[in-house]
Amino acid sequence: MARLLPENERALAPFRAEIDALDAQMVELLAKRFEVVKHVIAVKKAEGLAALLPERVEDVVEKVTATAETKGVPPELAEKLWRVLIQWVVDYENERLG
Repeated sequence: MARLLPENERALAPFRAEIDALDAQMVELLAKRFEVVKHVIAVKKAEGLAALLPERVEDVVEKVTATAETKGVPPELAEKLWRVLIQWVVDYENERLG
């Protein structure tokens, strides 16, 4: 439900709509990533692999921060977001691999 904006915030409305649309796209991408994680869990279980593979974590973070920098995104932000995401996934995998 949309709320009425105070007059001094109305100029923000189109930008907020754009951010909302981008947020929805980001959630869609997270959903796709999560589907892949489910397949990863199956392979790790079958192969006896641990949820946490430190070399892979660092490889992912390195790639993401490098890409972020080329796109004008602060690499520190990308690193922080991905480390939180990765830790959540590792915890999720551990629950299912246990």
